[in-house]
Amino acid sequence: MRRAVRLLSLALSAVFATASASHAQAPKEVVIGVIYPLSGNLAQIGIDSVTAMKMAVELYNTKSDLNLPAMKKTTEGLPGLGGAKIRLIVVDHQGKPDVGQAEAERLITQEKVTAILGSVFSSVTATTSQVAERYGVPHMNGESSSPSLTERGFKWFFRTSPHDGHFTLAMFDFLKDFEKKKGVKFKTVGLMHEDTLFGADSGKVQEELAKKYGYEVVLNMAYRAKTTSLDAEVGRLKAAGPDVFFPTSYTSDAVLYIKTAKTLEYIPRMLIAQNAGWVDPQFVAEMNKDIEGHITRSPFALDLQAKKPLIRQINELFKKQKDNPGGRDISEAPTRALTAFTVLVDAINRAKSTNPEEIRKALVATNVPPDQLLMPWTGVRFDEKGQNAGVRAILQQIQKGAYATIWPFDLAAADVIYPLPGFKDKK
Repeated sequence: MRRAVRLLSLALSAVFATASASHAQAPKEVVIGVIYPLSGNLAQIGIDSVTAMKMAVELYNTKSDLNLPAMKKTTEGLPGLGGAKIRLIVVDHQGKPDVGQAEAERLITQEKVTAILGSVFSSVTATTSQVAERYGVPHMNGESSSPSLTERGFKWFFRTSPHDGHFTLAMFDFLKDFEKKKGVKFKTVGLMHEDTLFGADSGKVQEELAKKYGYEVVLNMAYRAKTTSLDAEVGRLKAAGPDVFFPTSYTSDAVLYIKTAKTLEYIPRMLIAQNAGWVDPQFVAEMNKDIEGHITRSPFALDLQAKKPLIRQINELFKKQKDNPGGRDISEAPTRALTAFTVLVDAINRAKSTNPEEIRKALVATNVPPDQLLMPWTGVRFDEKGQNAGVRAILQQIQKGAYATIWPFDLAAADVIYPLPGFKDKK
C-alpha cells in the first residue's frame, strides 16, 4: 500500500512539474509583424486594414463572445498559450517591393516576430513572402490576388482570399448568367491593366478566360503604373468599342481613367473592374456619380449582413474605432485583413506555441467554418499550395454612391444597372 501511494505521489509530482514547466515556457506575448501601405495611393486601404486588426487585438487580449476564429472565450489573451497577449508591429511599405523586402527582413531578424501578415500589393507580397520563406516564418496574406503567389511551391505562404483566377471566372460566369437572364448578347471585350505583377497576371487570366467563354478580345493594353496620362489608351478603347471593358488599376490610375474617359466621352456598355481602385472608399467618395453603374468583383459585401449578422456586429465595432474618426462602415479591404489575421491567430492558438513549424502545421490543418467568417465563403481550408479552397467571389455595382451586391443572383441585393448611363445622365 505504501509503495502504491509513493508511486502515485511521484506521478502527480511529475504531472505538476510538467504543467509548471509548460506554463513557465508559455510566452507572455505573441508578436506579429504587419506590413501594409500606410502612405501613397493606397494609404487609406492600409490604414483601414490596420484599424481592423488593432480592433481584433483588443478583442483577443480581453474576454470576448464574438464568433470569429478563436475569439469566443472567457479568459483574456490566447487560451492555447496560457493567456499570452498579442502585440502588433506595424510598418509602412509605401507600395514599394524593395521597402517591403527590407521591412520583412528587419521584422524577422531584429523584432523576432512570430509571423508576418501583408501586404495588399501583389508585387510587395512577392518580396515579403520570399524573405519569410527564406527564414522559415509563417506569412499570411488576405488581399494580394496575383494567382502566381500560390504557384511558387512555397512552404510558409498562405492566402485566405480568392485570387484573380477565381475572380475572373466569376466575372465571365456573371456575363453568361446576365445574358441568359436579360436576353442580351455580348461579343467583344477590352482589357486594360497596369504593368506590375497584379496587372500583368490579371490581364493574362482575363484574356485566357475571355477566349474560353467565346468572347473576342479586341484590345489588351498594359500601361505604366502610376502614369500621368491615359489619353492614348482611352482613345484606343473608344475606337475599338468593346461591349464590356475590364480595367485593372490601383486608385490613382483608376481616378485618371475616369477623368480621361469623361473628357473623351468614352462609355462602354458595361464596366467590370478587377477590384483595387474601385474598392477604395476614397475613390468612391471622390468620383461620386461618375462611377455610378461600375461593377467590381469582391470577396465581401456589407449588404449581406441580413444573411450574416456577424457583419453587423463587426461593423458597429469598426465604426467606433478611434482611428476611424468619421465612423465609416467597414469595407472590403479591412474585412479581408481581419479575416486573414483571425485565421492566423486561430492557428497560433491551436499550435499552443510560437514555434514556426508548429504554427505552420496548424495552418495546414485549418478548418474554419462559414459561420465564423464575414465572407460568403464555405470556410477556410488551405490546399497544398497554401490557397484557401473555400473561397467564393461576388460582384458588386456602385449604385447611388454605395456598393450593391448584384451576383450571384441568389445573393443579390439589387438589380443590375444596364447599360452604363452617360456621364451627363448620371444622377
